Amino acid sequence: MKRRLPALAIVLVGLVALAGCSSDPLAAEYGSGGNKNYVAGDGAVLEIAPAQRTKPISFTGTTDSGAVVSRSDFDGKVLVVNFWAGYCAPCRVEAPELEALSQKWADDGVAFLGVNTNDGPETAKAFARTYGVTYPSVIDVDNGAVQLAFAGTVAPSALPTTIVLDRQGRIAARILGQIQAKSILDSIIESLANEDSE
Repeated sequence: MKRRLPALAIVLVGLVALAGCSSDPLAAEYGSGGNKNYVAGDGAVLEIAPAQRTKPISFTGTTDSGAVVSRSDFDGKVLVVNFWAGYCAPCRVEAPELEALSQKWADDGVAFLGVNTNDGPETAKAFARTYGVTYPSVIDVDNGAVQLAFAGTVAPSALPTTIVLDRQGRIAARILGQIQAKSILDSIIESLANEDSE
């Protein structure tokens, strides 16, 4: 009987620890047996007022077509950065909406850049063909350099995540998870595109 008490105590401690994790979405996903292989966000929107924005983000990466791209290539433009992967179902759903917005804002100083966190160039290009995406994607699977550039400020901690930079290259907004309505991102872009004229 004395030998069973320590074992029972360990079980009770474990149950208490698990109960404490019940509000953690990642733990809940793991506990429910989900096998998405990615952390899904809920579409929550974070907007950052100009006075609260930190210094410009700096990153360099290679796109699926082999071109080297840096954040500074987009100086003076609003830059929409979408973190995605080919296996991510919400990424597939929102891809046509992102493309539509990239076309709508192309002549107004707004650029779009994908960041593929899982796939090689050929898979990324096949995804772009399938979903009609014309803007480039950085292949970030090997070193995660672009993801790391954002990690210290507003991390892309779910797939998909869309982060919008202002014309100075500073993080101005983040949508964590699938964009719930195209109008949400459209409104964010419009606000940032018009900031200089206010």
